[in-house]
Amino acid sequence: MPETPPLFDASFQQQFGQLLRWRRDVRHFASQPVAEADMRTMLDCAALAPSVGHSQPWRFVRLRTPALRDRLVAHVDGANARAAERYAGDSRLQHYLSLKLHGLREAPELLAVYCEEQPEAGHGLGIATMPEMLRYSCVMAVHNLWLAARLRGIGVGWVSILDPGEVQALLDVPAHWSLIALLCIGYPVEESETPELELRGWQGREALADRVLER
Repeated sequence: MPETPPLFDASFQQQFGQLLRWRRDVRHFASQPVAEADMRTMLDCAALAPSVGHSQPWRFVRLRTPALRDRLVAHVDGANARAAERYAGDSRLQHYLSLKLHGLREAPELLAVYCEEQPEAGHGLGIATMPEMLRYSCVMAVHNLWLAARLRGIGVGWVSILDPGEVQALLDVPAHWSLIALLCIGYPVEESETPELELRGWQGREALADRVLER
């Protein structure tokens, strides 16, 4: 007998729109710990993401060792300094240096999300011509987790200024796993509907009409 799908009424639709608008990339975290039950629920929600061939290629690594956190911070700070070099002689250099680009020191939870590039699940369905679909599936899992966090007043920050190979070595994960995201998770110091990079004058939101084409 077919299942009856839930009805998502106008009130739910409005709240869902607000959820998307208030999902922010957080860099400033309070010291308040995240309850283990909330972490488990967020991971459960992440695992509800669609995946190519139902391969479920996401792999989650929770970083619990203080010494490992310190090494990650040092690596990302170094990568950040090197990234700043691209703005040498540019008027944006000081603006770039003023931005806080990660919360690795403060966030109570750090989570690395990897893609299993050779999953047994899924039996190779859907990846013969687009193997990158495995990674896209993992990005969907990250987005699920992010929305589940926002529902609970918990913030997420995605750290991308890093060398995946060096992080791979630090975390000692299988060579055929690909790093998708290094996430900082915790309660925001302050909240805003406006992205931080827009608030700080780095980049505003541009018109969607400029990004929708018809052929």
